[in-house]
Amino acid sequence: MKSLPIYEYFHSWQGEGLHMGRSAFFIRTFGCSVGCDWCDTAETWHPDYRPEAIFHYTADTLAELAAAASPEFVVITGGEPTLHDLAPLTKELHARHLPCHLETCGAFRIRGDFDWITLSPKLNKKPLPDNIGQTDEIKLVIENENSLDVWIDTLAPWITSHPIWLHPEWSQRHNKKVLEAISRKVKEAGAPFRAGYQLHKLYEVDALDLRCRIAACASR
Repeated sequence: MKSLPIYEYFHSWQGEGLHMGRSAFFIRTFGCSVGCDWCDTAETWHPDYRPEAIFHYTADTLAELAAAASPEFVVITGGEPTLHDLAPLTKELHARHLPCHLETCGAFRIRGDFDWITLSPKLNKKPLPDNIGQTDEIKLVIENENSLDVWIDTLAPWITSHPIWLHPEWSQRHNKKVLEAISRKVKEAGAPFRAGYQLHKLYEVDALDLRCRIAACASR
């Protein structure tokens, strides 16, 4: 059976978007060709942070690991997970009655049957129109006080009824100009724009599962 390169997997809860606070099992694939400067999972693709070993898992094994945790749903993320054929994995997860969520930049063809798709587009690798049509919510990472205006211009043809979350890039979470730009947009425009945050990082919940790389690094 074909396997997937996996950076990590762990049981936590969703810290972002409409499913915030719900029990979730995360499967993080290895590899990304977008390469954002501010990426908080650079270990999944950047040569300077490449782990000593990259482990491969079959869809069946990953689904068994997820089922053992009894989460409300499974989140497949990365890196950029859609670089891989995820159809076998979603099939195995659904066979165990586990809803499948995807977090993607949307720039590559989505292969797999997903119950929820979070699109986190990147300016240097625009999403495919077909992927935008499948999206349930959009997450924008606001890295400085000017990037929100750039995003608004870029987003114009994409704006529909699905929520558009405005997240401060984590290193800018205390930057008042960034936070004020997000607040102004939500107050002035209203729906579909919403203020967002990475709540799981405040709780440090991912590190409670020792299979998470964050926990592994902390224990060294």
